[in-house]
Amino acid sequence: MKLRSPLRRRRTRIEIIPLIDIMFFLLASFMMVSLHMQKVRTLKASLPTATLATSNTKPDLVTLMVDRSGQVLLDHKTVPFPELMTLLTNRYSQNSNLSVYITGTRETTHGSVMYVLDFVKRAGVHRVAIAVKPAPGAS
Repeated sequence: MKLRSPLRRRRTRIEIIPLIDIMFFLLASFMMVSLHMQKVRTLKASLPTATLATSNTKPDLVTLMVDRSGQVLLDHKTVPFPELMTLLTNRYSQNSNLSVYITGTRETTHGSVMYVLDFVKRAGVHRVAIAVKPAPGAS
């Protein structure tokens, strides 16, 4: 004989909304913990300072200054263009990473600076820059 309960039998079911709430709470908790762990992983280190850390080797660079008349100055001495060509080609043959900086005075024309730039390129130097100084008071 089969006995039945007077109460209706309910089927069990999983409530999804509280499950989603718990999953979002866990996700947010793990994100906050992982951000905090990144700060914990950093180490404070007191590194010793070097007393003789200066380099003995100087980078191979040539600074050319163009004056208002278009003449080129190397180490504050006027250098004629044929002599400058031989100097640049010799230095470039010794070091292919030779850098040349071209500067000019305020009165120097753009054309004379471009002439020197073209001259340096014809000597074979590829690393050429035009050095500028900011105007006083400019930031």
